[in-house]
Amino acid sequence: MSKFKAICLLMILTVLLSGCWSKRELNELAIVVGLGIDKLDNEFEIIVQVVDPSEISSKQPSTGRSPVITYHSKGKTVFEAIRKMTTVTARKLYFAHLQIVVLGDELAKEGMNEPLDLISRDHEFRNDFDVIVAHDATADEVLNVLTPIEKVPANKMLNSLKTSEKTWGTTQSIKIDELINTLNDKEKSVVMSAIEIQGDKNMGEEQTNVKRSKSSTLLKYAGLAVFKEDKLIGLLTEEESRSLGFLRDKIENTIEIIACPKGGTLSTEITHSKTKIKGKFEKGVPKINVLIDIDQNVGEVECHIDLTKEKSIKYVSKKTEELIKKRIEETIHTVQQNYRVDIFGFGEVLHRTNPKEWKKIKKDWLTVFQELPVKVEVHVNTQGTGTMENSLVNKPKGE
Repeated sequence: MSKFKAICLLMILTVLLSGCWSKRELNELAIVVGLGIDKLDNEFEIIVQVVDPSEISSKQPSTGRSPVITYHSKGKTVFEAIRKMTTVTARKLYFAHLQIVVLGDELAKEGMNEPLDLISRDHEFRNDFDVIVAHDATADEVLNVLTPIEKVPANKMLNSLKTSEKTWGTTQSIKIDELINTLNDKEKSVVMSAIEIQGDKNMGEEQTNVKRSKSSTLLKYAGLAVFKEDKLIGLLTEEESRSLGFLRDKIENTIEIIACPKGGTLSTEITHSKTKIKGKFEKGVPKINVLIDIDQNVGEVECHIDLTKEKSIKYVSKKTEELIKKRIEETIHTVQQNYRVDIFGFGEVLHRTNPKEWKKIKKDWLTVFQELPVKVEVHVNTQGTGTMENSLVNKPKGE
């Protein structure tokens, strides 16, 4: 290519390239990290938690202002409420860094399809944020609680959600795209982590809540909320939430406490869990088999038990198996009789197993689900006893 032609080509490309025509300067934007949606008097109330950059910057001294600002707006639709918020915000709302969406308790009971429609399709929202529900509180009340350690409450809620999911098992993260897909799937029902306010809701809004060694108001995850279609119908207890974690193969790490043979207790740390769920049809009747394989270590020992003996290790494994099996069976029964929705994904398993037989019961699945026989097997392997083989608690003198 000649030099003249190359120059002409570059000139043409310069005209065609758009460059940074759509760039947005940070000082022109209000960065939204938390979004709340409530339903009040047949209108949607939108709450946005916006970061104050100067208050969270490590390079600038704090002025004592709140690290976040919350703005409110109402509208007949979520779209209208967000647009109306421009009348109170100094800058254009920027949702690309949204961390978490909180649905108010009353809104969740009434139905969440309509408010989720906009945030799932609007191009300004990404699909990597988590959705949670407020328990016995509005989204407004949750987003107004100032949190210690984490200056930005939305970050605190997200970090607590992730940490609890990995180390305790009573919460489950659900992204907006997964939530929408589950709502559209007639074979599964939604569960969502629920957050509650412990303490004085009004005190949680004050700066003094983060300036004391003991905060008067805290945000705490209360378990998993159960939905029928898009409506909230109940809340699982912590133990039921952990059982669901086992059934959904979500448990990465958790703690179990068993009784020792001669009194006292022993704590174990579950380090690995793998769940396999199989379905079958016997003469047209669906059945489910659940097999859970678990590895654990002995953690805290507060009883007399000789962990150097193989029979003691077998005892620890057997008691852990019985405890988890019983709790899971009770959770399945509670959900079948009280909630009557398939939050376990059993219908999906049966569908994959035998599509022809599934088609026969699909229409009446929720009725069939209530009487579905479920067999649960738990196998536990106790691998380690820690750095000390036996307990120092109640150890006889001279030993």
